[in-house]
Amino acid sequence: MKKRTKIILGSTVAGVVVLGAVAATAGPALYRDLVAGEAAAVPTVSAVPEAPSSSLEDGAVQDLTGTWSVADESEAGYRVDEVLNGTDVTVTGRTDRVTGTFTVDGNALTDAEIEVDVASIATDAANRDEYFRSTALRTDEFPTATFTLTEPVVGVGDGDAFEATGDLTIAGVVNTVSFPLQAVAAGDEVEVAGSIPITFEDYGVEAPDLGFVSVEPEGAVEFQLTLEQG
Repeated sequence: MKKRTKIILGSTVAGVVVLGAVAATAGPALYRDLVAGEAAAVPTVSAVPEAPSSSLEDGAVQDLTGTWSVADESEAGYRVDEVLNGTDVTVTGRTDRVTGTFTVDGNALTDAEIEVDVASIATDAANRDEYFRSTALRTDEFPTATFTLTEPVVGVGDGDAFEATGDLTIAGVVNTVSFPLQAVAAGDEVEVAGSIPITFEDYGVEAPDLGFVSVEPEGAVEFQLTLEQG
């Protein structure tokens, strides 16, 4: 039977502008409640860890050894806060165009790489998305963002939080990032939840400020991935 591993990495990718004319005339509360829409939930693990099988040592977790590939139902995106006349509006963008591989040895994640088609990330507003693609991240020049694990992670699948360290590349700029993740193995799948906080200027991205609306200088990159073994 083909194993499946579900991985969620919570975190935000880049600032974008709101619908200018609507934002200016609708007012902060109406824009927040009716125009911007409800932000996606912050990724978190929901599965309950399984009891270890008799073939594993006491306290051990499911053996996930092997290479895992990102499946079609995976998602990635960003979370940012826009400020409209003093009112905070949380915006999330998502895409299902995600590829990558993960290598696991026992309960240690030894290698991982995720690639996201940044140009396909969408929110609830086409104008915002166009600014995000053309101006903020210059997707014509840098169509993808990647994360590559640089240090092994031990304890994958036991439900406890652990620290992941790697290189995050956005708009052609690479920074080393460390962030907490949760992972839980249940049956043939594993859920992992976490968040990669970023500061836009660290990636050469200027958060827009149009007077009536601005984007906070920090955000987070978010991943919700399903991996298939083999």
